[in-house]
Amino acid sequence: MTTKTGKPAGVLLAGVRAPGRPRASAHGSLSMSGPGGPAYAGARERGDRQVSGSRRRRPDIDLDKVDRKGPSAGALCIWMLFLAWPIKNVLGDGTGPLWLALPAIVAAGALYVAVVFTAFSGRVPLRLPFLLFGALMAVVGGATFGFGDGWYPLFPMLGLASGALAGHVRARENGPDLPLLVIIGLPTALSILVPWLADESGESVLGYAYGTATAALVTAIVLRLFIVIGMLREAREELAHAAVERERLRFSRDLHDLLGHTLSIMVVKAQAVRRIAEHDPKVAAEQAADIETVGRQALGEVRQAVHGYRGRGLAGELDAAHTALADAGIEPVVRREGPPPPPEPDALLGWAVREGITNVIRHSGARHCEISVHNDGYHAVLEIHDDGSGANTGHGHPTGSAGDGLSLDTGGYGLKGLKERMAAANGTVEAGPHPGGGYMLKVAIPVTGDP
Repeated sequence: MTTKTGKPAGVLLAGVRAPGRPRASAHGSLSMSGPGGPAYAGARERGDRQVSGSRRRRPDIDLDKVDRKGPSAGALCIWMLFLAWPIKNVLGDGTGPLWLALPAIVAAGALYVAVVFTAFSGRVPLRLPFLLFGALMAVVGGATFGFGDGWYPLFPMLGLASGALAGHVRARENGPDLPLLVIIGLPTALSILVPWLADESGESVLGYAYGTATAALVTAIVLRLFIVIGMLREAREELAHAAVERERLRFSRDLHDLLGHTLSIMVVKAQAVRRIAEHDPKVAAEQAADIETVGRQALGEVRQAVHGYRGRGLAGELDAAHTALADAGIEPVVRREGPPPPPEPDALLGWAVREGITNVIRHSGARHCEISVHNDGYHAVLEIHDDGSGANTGHGHPTGSAGDGLSLDTGGYGLKGLKERMAAANGTVEAGPHPGGGYMLKVAIPVTGDP
């Protein structure tokens, strides 16, 4: 489609891909991501809409940090080639006074570059690119109206500038709430108004409008698409880092559960060796040999944890608990009813035995401890009841400090970690003083469908 003078009325945009900016870290300085908090909570929140009066708050997008491998501001400057038509019109055809036409061309080119670069930047005041765009519209509108259709190719260039605004500035936090159609519609309306006032044909007017609107829409859509792709890439990386951090937390919890029990046994036996070394060297030597055995066992358990193997299961933990309680001077009673649970519940109950007995040995001051396991085919229930006074003295299970792993509600790794494990398997954990005295830990976990 052409004008009455043969000048092009529309524009066909070619895709331009330019190298993106240097990649900026989206994860801050934490071991995982995000500033100033636990690593798994450091990922930035995107997409929240906060309402203040009638104004919506868009997602906070730092355009300088989004990994955007798409068209750059410099790539859009290539389209200053549209200035070739006004230059040819002034220098070749002698249209308009030179002293007025050349400054208009320079102003249009400079304002176009300024609009594009400020739209791409996230470090300039939000108002600036819109003020520059308004000035560009004024220059283009005045020049096209004053100098005629030889300047009409500036309309698609104006559309490109509006597309940069629509694609970038509106993505910024607190960016102007102008609808996309308004930003793109202004240059399109100007490309209709000026030719219409100049008595151009309807076909030509539609051609100018089509070229301007197409330039604006394609630019806005492409730029916005690359921003969204960059945001998705950031989110994917943050999720990957979060998964790594969750695995680290899981491993630290598993390591505590593995070694806490075994090291407690070693401490108890070492204390026994110290007490009896002078009076009964033979028994002391036996206890020292046990310490060596338990130490080797701990080493093997650490290797199992590193390789992701299962623990020794409920039966093995019950045997180990019986031995550990006896060595600590606590009378053990172990009862089992029903068939062995399936492998996964069996392993979880083994963890529960390990954690519960560790706390009994460390903190209860008990003389008697009873362990019972009951499996009715639907639920497996573990109960550990000791007659210690720890629960009443402030040194026992439920009231331990946040770092010793005693409380279900504090930040320790022991019973809290056990509660997390059971919750993941739809199990329950109850811990507290027993009505008949002492302390009770009760763990229930489903082993099959509901009864």
